[in-house]
Amino acid sequence: MAQDVLCEVNNCHYWEEGNLCSADKIYVVSHQGDQASNVHETDCKTFEKVE
Repeated sequence: MAQDVLCEVNNCHYWEEGNLCSADKIYVVSHQGDQASNVHETDCKTFEKVE
């Protein structure tokens, strides 16, 4: 399992300095059911905007 998850979306609640993600869990979905052919067919659903 990955030790560091990188994130460049710095207005996410889970973003930390160094482009690290501090979320306990990561939720990624596919636009094409339960399989994806490339990165453009996926979304990370862990994003939570900083208020």
